[in-house]
Amino acid sequence: MDSPSLTRRNLAIDMLRALTMLLMVTVNDFWTVGGIPHFLEHTKTMEDGMGLSDVVFPMFLFVMGMSIPYAIESRYRRGQGADDTLAHIFLRGFALIVMGVLTVNQEGSVEPLLGYGKLLWRVLMVLGFFLVWNNYPSKFKWTRLLKWIGIALLVFLAVTFRDGKGNLLRSSWWGILGLIGWAYLFCALAYLLCRKKVHLLAFVYLGLIAVNILTTSLRGEAGTIIPHSIISDFARALNLGNASSAIMAMGGVLCTVTSVSLRDRKVSEGKRLLIAGAGVVAAVGLGLLSHTWWITSKNIGTLPWCMYVTGLSIGMYALLSVLEARGLTHWYKAIEPAGTATLTVYMMPYLYYVLWSVLSLSTPEWVSGGIGVVKCLLFAMLCIWSAGLLGKIGIKLKI
Repeated sequence: MDSPSLTRRNLAIDMLRALTMLLMVTVNDFWTVGGIPHFLEHTKTMEDGMGLSDVVFPMFLFVMGMSIPYAIESRYRRGQGADDTLAHIFLRGFALIVMGVLTVNQEGSVEPLLGYGKLLWRVLMVLGFFLVWNNYPSKFKWTRLLKWIGIALLVFLAVTFRDGKGNLLRSSWWGILGLIGWAYLFCALAYLLCRKKVHLLAFVYLGLIAVNILTTSLRGEAGTIIPHSIISDFARALNLGNASSAIMAMGGVLCTVTSVSLRDRKVSEGKRLLIAGAGVVAAVGLGLLSHTWWITSKNIGTLPWCMYVTGLSIGMYALLSVLEARGLTHWYKAIEPAGTATLTVYMMPYLYYVLWSVLSLSTPEWVSGGIGVVKCLLFAMLCIWSAGLLGKIGIKLKI
């Protein structure tokens, strides 16, 4: 898709990414307090519904998908061809998967082979991430050496990892970053193949929905529409699962393609908002229709859950686009690092939780309920501002 608009940074996407990351760090900190209202928490796997915590991850996938056309087209505008772009996609996906596997393993019991403890393992893990994927200055002469030190450190951590039962590092599941990585790989490759004929992306999106329909257990049923087929084998081979993550990310890709096309054709803001509203209605309508056969469940990744969050994401992006057009973006400055140094923000809690453990700090019992939510929100802001300070001294994760 050859559009000059795709080479300029989209502030509305940055704002949506920042808000999503703010919420992600906030809800991930709920475990430190009690009395969180149920509508803010994750719902149980077989509970038909979703709380605020169930919205954050899929919305982040949607925003990630929105960024894919911008990232790829910017590379082409800089003279980087298909081969370089393809290599970049695989390296970026691989980085997310590696981070996902390492972070998900440290969530449980960690007893490294050399006996240096979970806290140090976690600190070294984050240090390795920054050494390998820091956004080093272009003329910094130690970049290659530091990257190789980081790679060696991560390999060392992987080899010496043992859980409480003596098991090696493994992917019981891919972790949040790993799921993002697999969804990114699929959607970025799909866009790269279809960028000259972007209408084909709609068929890819419909195909992903079909995979979800055919591989997700029905409401009140033990099995799926088709118990086993080449479709489920194909999805498993691509690590798509039931394609719920890819559906969210590809929805973001289509949102960007549609938005840019409307802007390039000089469609008025009013008509663009009507089209966005139609998208919201279509997504929510499909969610309500599919709810007849599937429950709403994040853990399962059902179609109603995907469609409800898709509708919410489109609506949020449309609202932020209006705020951007009217210059009502001053509030964004307070959370800007979450939109531009997102991965750095995501890593900050790992370090702070280590610090709390070393200092033997804990949350007082009276900090619960609404006060607890405020505490978690303030913690998220601390992580965002910390990432901003790190960025000012040249420390920022970028893959």
